[in-house]
Amino acid sequence: MDLVSEHPYWLMRNGIPFSYPSLQENISTDIAVIGSGISGTLVAHALIQAGLDVVQIDRRHAAMGSTVASTSLLQYEIDIPMHRLAEKIGEQNAARSYQLCLEAIYQLQQICAQLPCEETFHLRKSLQHASYKKDVASLQREYKMRAKNGFDVEWLEEPELSKHYGLIAPAAILSGDAGQIDAYLFTHHLLQDCLKKGARVFDNTLVTNITHHKKSVELSTDTGHTIKARKLVMACGYESLLYIPERIAQLYSTYALVTEPIPEDIIWRERCLIWETATPYMYYRITDDNRILMGGKDDAFYNPDKRDALVRKKAEQLEKTFRKRFPGIDIRTDFRWAGTFATTEDGLPYIGQVTQMPHTYFALGFGGNGITYSVVAADIIRDMITGTKNNDAALFRFYR
Repeated sequence: MDLVSEHPYWLMRNGIPFSYPSLQENISTDIAVIGSGISGTLVAHALIQAGLDVVQIDRRHAAMGSTVASTSLLQYEIDIPMHRLAEKIGEQNAARSYQLCLEAIYQLQQICAQLPCEETFHLRKSLQHASYKKDVASLQREYKMRAKNGFDVEWLEEPELSKHYGLIAPAAILSGDAGQIDAYLFTHHLLQDCLKKGARVFDNTLVTNITHHKKSVELSTDTGHTIKARKLVMACGYESLLYIPERIAQLYSTYALVTEPIPEDIIWRERCLIWETATPYMYYRITDDNRILMGGKDDAFYNPDKRDALVRKKAEQLEKTFRKRFPGIDIRTDFRWAGTFATTEDGLPYIGQVTQMPHTYFALGFGGNGITYSVVAADIIRDMITGTKNNDAALFRFYR
């Protein structure tokens, strides 16, 4: 599956920090993890910390799927507002889903603090603005429910948004807890940490067949070798959908760009993350080198050729919308790219097992919260495999 177009900013900035071999022998392990993007690596890291032997395998170079295309905003807000999610799963469960994503941001901060890439992580605030005046009432309802459930939120009106953020919008919620990261570089450094702790990582190795035995799983690869494991974790993002008989997600094409650096004195207050209520929504963040990274203008299809042909046009649309929202900031695009993402009906990830694949666990962090969902998935799957009770697992199970 072609998940990303050429020239994502993170690859151009970081290159290939580390290399990993292809599989050249038959091996055995406790846990095999398919996927060496941020999801698979967070899961592998949690399992290694639990004392298990782990092998990671990927058909691409490490982190070169959705991870390299990620715009890497870290928010606890799920794509479906809490008040709407509450109508689907109850307010307590909705609030808990949001809380888990909030906790994941600070878990990532703790992991980053132990790696050489600590400077790629930054805590930020998050500003969600009403796209249109008709959206204000719904946004106020969202604000009240988040405040009721203990989230650090503040209501801002149009004059404050214009004065402090240079943003033309009717109203907004300012959340005190958010963050940003370089997911691509972080993943490589986390892989290196996994290797130091005894993991084995192989890329450029395609799994061609999965055989489920009574007490194990065997992976055949295009290199002619096998991996035998007690348990298997599928963490290869949207490609994992190929192994699930039911349709659980809709694939979309999405677009992003990074501007040339802008002067420090015109960056909006506190360099916060900014996004909107519209569906699909646009979002903005400031990179470490003072560029504006923005994304959105999603299309409801998965077609790599069609998607990639639209990159320039979509970048122009992103620029046009940005200039309407931020008339005081002059921008010039430096990098642009496209990627693939998926959404679920309730905006929540799928974490756990399906009946058709014994000894197999899925970590599917779909939607705009893919990174924080991956942290949640790592904790849940670690607990499932080690036999530890996890009270949150039911929120994200299959067949819910």
